[in-house]
Amino acid sequence: MEKKYVYLFREGNETMRDLLGGKGAGLAGMTRSGAPVPPGFTITTEACNAFSAAGHFPEGLWEQVISALRSIETATGKRLGDPANPLLVSVRSGGKFSMPGMMDTVLNLGLNRETTAGLAALTNNPRFAADAHRRFVQLFGKIVLGVEGSEFEKVMEAAKGESRVDTDLSTAELEEITARFRAIVREQAKVEFPDDPMDQLGQAIAAVFRSWNGRRAVDYRRVNRIPDDLGTAVNVQSMVFGNMGDDSATGVAFSRNPSTGEHVLYGEYLVNAQGEDVVAGVRTPRPISEMKIEMPQVYGQFEQIARTLEAHYKDVQDMEFTIERGKLYMLQTRTGKRTGRAAVRIAVEMTKEGVIDRETAVRRVEPAQIEQLLHPALDPEARASARLLTTGLPASPGAASGRAVFDPDEAAAMAINGEKVILVRVETAPEDFHGMVAAQAVLTARGGMTSHAAVVARGMGKPCVAGAGELRIDYAAGQLSVNGTTIMKGEMLTVDGTTGEVLAGHVETQEPSLDADFETLMGWADTFRKVGVRANGDTPKDAQVARSFGAEGIGLCRTEHMFFEGDRIDAIRQMIVAENVEERRAALAKVEPLQREDFVRIFREMDGLPVTIRTLDPPLHEFLPHEDGEIRELAKQMGIPFERLKAKVESLREVNPMLGFRGCRLGMIYPEITEMQARAIFTATKQCREEGIIVRPEVMIPLVNTVDELRNQTDIVRAEAVKAGVSDYLVGTMIELPRAALVADKIAEVAEFFSFGTNDLTQTTLGISRDDSARFIPAYVDRKIFADDPFQVLDQEGVGQLVKMGVERGRATNPKLKVGVCGEHGGDPSSVEFFVRNGLDYVSCSPYRVPVARLAAAQAELGKEAKDK
Repeated sequence: MEKKYVYLFREGNETMRDLLGGKGAGLAGMTRSGAPVPPGFTITTEACNAFSAAGHFPEGLWEQVISALRSIETATGKRLGDPANPLLVSVRSGGKFSMPGMMDTVLNLGLNRETTAGLAALTNNPRFAADAHRRFVQLFGKIVLGVEGSEFEKVMEAAKGESRVDTDLSTAELEEITARFRAIVREQAKVEFPDDPMDQLGQAIAAVFRSWNGRRAVDYRRVNRIPDDLGTAVNVQSMVFGNMGDDSATGVAFSRNPSTGEHVLYGEYLVNAQGEDVVAGVRTPRPISEMKIEMPQVYGQFEQIARTLEAHYKDVQDMEFTIERGKLYMLQTRTGKRTGRAAVRIAVEMTKEGVIDRETAVRRVEPAQIEQLLHPALDPEARASARLLTTGLPASPGAASGRAVFDPDEAAAMAINGEKVILVRVETAPEDFHGMVAAQAVLTARGGMTSHAAVVARGMGKPCVAGAGELRIDYAAGQLSVNGTTIMKGEMLTVDGTTGEVLAGHVETQEPSLDADFETLMGWADTFRKVGVRANGDTPKDAQVARSFGAEGIGLCRTEHMFFEGDRIDAIRQMIVAENVEERRAALAKVEPLQREDFVRIFREMDGLPVTIRTLDPPLHEFLPHEDGEIRELAKQMGIPFERLKAKVESLREVNPMLGFRGCRLGMIYPEITEMQARAIFTATKQCREEGIIVRPEVMIPLVNTVDELRNQTDIVRAEAVKAGVSDYLVGTMIELPRAALVADKIAEVAEFFSFGTNDLTQTTLGISRDDSARFIPAYVDRKIFADDPFQVLDQEGVGQLVKMGVERGRATNPKLKVGVCGEHGGDPSSVEFFVRNGLDYVSCSPYRVPVARLAAAQAELGKEAKDK
């Protein structure tokens, strides 16, 4: 039996997303519901994958396309290529997961000189026909034949001049522009523009298939972790026209506001335009609320359809529509992308409305969307003194400062070198995606709230101001001008995507406040998760922030970070250069009261919650200067000869310090360090308990390789606890070396808890220095040698197996062994799912990722909902 590659809209249904893509499944669902959908058909994702593998259409595909095309012709009474009554079609991509603007679309396919004349006669509107032909040649030339889009734009801009827009061009001007476009195709692509509609259709389908592996689509999938083997479907649909006069329009709308979550229709439309005009930002569209006044009957019909679709899909819908001579047509519905704030509000409000239940609400919000809520906003005082340059549309919330950059390639290059940049464009195009990924924020002169820049920025959680029409951007000169001010490439600029403001210079930001909807959703998440969530924090401020975000303890307090504050570093340096134990103890005695006070303040903040304190871990050379000038200055300050300090620095220098004299090895050779730290912990514990504070200290020994190392350090810790009169505490270790995971059964004879230090465990398992890996890890990810950066997403096949082994072997010895993770993987959603699956008791991450981990842990218990990414 011949494989079925083509489905008419009426043959598919909304559950066939894998095969028909999100757009095709949505069109099939709308068709079945009776919504006014122009007839069409979908070519499956399987056909795309077969095309990608073989380089040509699979056997039987073209015959099925022709058959489906005949069905459209029967339904419409029109025929592709018929000059008397021409059928025109759109050819659009549509993967399983929405990738807005990342793949290609061709409109008005089927036009040539004869069918354009027929369309003009049929509609009695020669200008409309000429404009449709111009658009088709421009899109087909760019997308299918590979002509640089700017070549066409130059012709358009020259024809319009400074004062006119597209709709001001006459029929004759449009015909002349089209002729010039055809000449550009001949010059640039070295081919004649195809006039056979069937040839046009075949080439367009192939071009959409190829766009699945285009750079912007590949980049988007990498950022959003969408598999490369899904393929895209192709939707071929009878054209309807929003550019047939003032009773025609086109638009994009959401059933709820995708920026705020407010339960109102949100979107934009353009009168006498085609759909590409709205998303491409060629003209700045009007808010859909104005359509209620201008076209009340059509607006009422659209509002009803939007409500019906949202109720049916039980989620916010992103809809495209066209009005042709007063008649509404629905062209697309899909799950609407939204900001983090909107996602939370929508999930909570839909639950309260009875549309979804709490489990669905918790599943539906992406953990990364929660992270967006934690983005900074402009500090009000700093904003008050900042100079406002202009105001555009608040397309994606959040605020950021950076150096103005006008080229996406340059933005990407500068970001690699650590520069923070703002990408400034007249309007963004899909090929700018890599620059948008690299930028802190995006600013455009044209485009609306549903433009490419707005949709992509919102999806990534980046601030965006769009449609700032006062900007005059000169790419060649590398500058923007606005209201008498010129900002050159490299100068600082601030963008506030919440208000739409563009400000000169760098403006300070402040942490955001979280609303009641956030607290409600997090509360629901906490009822479903079983794994605890702690925070990595080294200061009382860290502890305060962590607790405010719902942390249930401190999973990693790095004591060495305390040593770098103020003049404490001096005492540590004295300890390092000491010639004997007595000198070291004297230096440590200066540090001890300061460290004790730090612990007291952290214990107070974490009253009632566990605090895991890691003893000194980094190599000692990190505390010392390395340049002769700095060594000389420090020697003078310490009152010792330069030569002596220089010799000490040289003696501590290591070829591979991350595998050298650090971690528990410091305490083994210099036990007085462990003694001092344990004494500070337990005297702080005793003081706080006497104040009525519930203290749950956990002392963690780092970089353990053998049970003997842990036993040695544990004995020191317990001896200090006895001296301080403290009981009810734990001593455990970090599992951050492969050997420790392999002999976890032996280590568990002494340890009361394990905490997997997955940062170092990844380094030591993969043999990759995380400090140097940025030189090649991106290339490894691009070439799919690594699925992800292993320092951001846990390598489950390698490092993950050591974690699993360590848990199993440790608990075989001690069934009550408490096990957690304190690497930054504790805040990565896919890694959290792995830790939940393998029975860890808690995860710990940076304070600002605690809400992410809370939600991810809940979703791991519930099982994630399959949804549009």
